[in-house]
Amino acid sequence: MKLRLQNDRRAVKVWESPAVMQSNSRQEGTHARNGLYPPLQAELPARTAPSSDAPAAQPKSNEVRVPMTSVPGESGGGASTRRSRVNTHSHSHGHERHCGQRHANSEPELGPSDSEQDSGEPAASLSDLRCLFRWLQKSLPFLVILSAKLVIQHALGLAVGAGLFTTFLYVNKSIQKQVFLQDRHAKLQCVWLLLLLISSTLLLYYTFLTETLYNCMVFLNPTIEPLGFWEVLWAIGITNFIIKFFFMGIKCLILLLPASIANYRTQGRWLLMTEELGQVYQALAPVPLWFRYLVTYQESDGPPALTVGILLALLYLILKLLELYGQWTSLLKTLRNFLVDKHTWTVATRSQCVEAGDVCSICQADFKEPQALLCQHIFCAECIALWFQRERSCPLCRTVITDKVYVWRDGATSPHLHIY
Repeated sequence: MKLRLQNDRRAVKVWESPAVMQSNSRQEGTHARNGLYPPLQAELPARTAPSSDAPAAQPKSNEVRVPMTSVPGESGGGASTRRSRVNTHSHSHGHERHCGQRHANSEPELGPSDSEQDSGEPAASLSDLRCLFRWLQKSLPFLVILSAKLVIQHALGLAVGAGLFTTFLYVNKSIQKQVFLQDRHAKLQCVWLLLLLISSTLLLYYTFLTETLYNCMVFLNPTIEPLGFWEVLWAIGITNFIIKFFFMGIKCLILLLPASIANYRTQGRWLLMTEELGQVYQALAPVPLWFRYLVTYQESDGPPALTVGILLALLYLILKLLELYGQWTSLLKTLRNFLVDKHTWTVATRSQCVEAGDVCSICQADFKEPQALLCQHIFCAECIALWFQRERSCPLCRTVITDKVYVWRDGATSPHLHIY
C-alpha cells in the first residue's frame, strides 16, 4: 500500500516537471490556434507521445515513470489522430466560415433575382411561342394531309361557297357602278346581272334538289338528315346568299325602270327600302333551322335532353326578338323617309348661280338643275343627291344639313351573313 502511494506521488512529480509543463503549454497554444474544443484539449495530453523534446523530459534514475499507453505503436497513431482531428476541425470551421460568407454575399442578391424572375416572364412566353412554332413545323405535313382530305370530302360544298361569294362581289360592285351613272347607266348590263343571278340560283337548287334547300326561303325545314351543326351552318349560308341574290335582282329591276317612273331622286329611296327589307328577311330565315337543331335530341338521352333543348330554343327566340326589334325600328324609319322625301335644299336662283360662278364645286362643270343648301352653297341636283348618299354635311363648309338615313342608296348590298 505504501509502495503504491509512493509510485503515485512520483508519477505526479513527473507530470509536474518543467519539460512536461512546457510541452503541455505548447499543445494548448496549438489547440487554441486550431480552434479545438475544451474536451479535445483535455483528451490530447493523455494521448501525447514522446517527441523530439522527450530526452529533456526523462525522469531521473531513482524515479519510476508510469507509461500511459497500453498498445504498441499508439504513440504514432495518436499523433496522426490528433493531426487529423485538428485538420478536420479546422477544415470544418473554415468551411463554415466560407459558407457563411457565401450566404451573406448571396443574401443581397435576393432582390435582383426577384426582378429577374419578373423580367423572365416575357422570356418564358417567347419560349412557349418557340415550342408552339416547332410543333407546328413538325405537324405541318400532317396538317397538309388532313386539309387535303377535308377538301376532297367537301369539295362540292367549298366550290359552291366560292362560286356564291365571287358572284355576289361581282354583281354588287356592278350595281353600285350602274347606280352611280344614274340616267346614263347601261340597261343591257342590268339585264345581264339579272340573268346571272337567276341562273346561279336555279343551278344551285337543281344541284341540291334532294335536300330541298328552297324550303328555307319560305321558313320551312329542308330534308337534310341528320341535321347536325355543320349541316345547319351550310344550309343557312346558302339561304343567306340566295336571299341576297333575290333582292339584288330587285335592284336590277329598279334600274331597268324608265326615268319617268324612277328618276335618280326616287331611285335612291327604292334601293334603300329594298336593302332594309332584305336584311330583315335574312334575319328571319335562320330561325326555323336553329329551332329544329336545338330541340332535336337522341332517344337515349331521355326527357331531360328534350327539356334542355326547349329551354335553349326559347332563349334563342328571346335573343332573336331583341335583334328584330332593332331592325324593325330601322325599317320604320326608312319607311317614313321613303313615303315622305323631304329635301333639305331648294332650287337656286339665277343671281345665286352667278355669285357662285356658274360652276358646280363637285363636278367642276356648269350647273344642271342648281340646288341651294341651307348654308347657301349651290351644287347640281344630281351631284348633291349622290353626295348625300354617303355624307350628311355640306361638301364645302361641312355644315350638317340632314340627319336622315341615306345609306344603301348607292345600290350596295350588305356582305354581312346572318348566321343566327
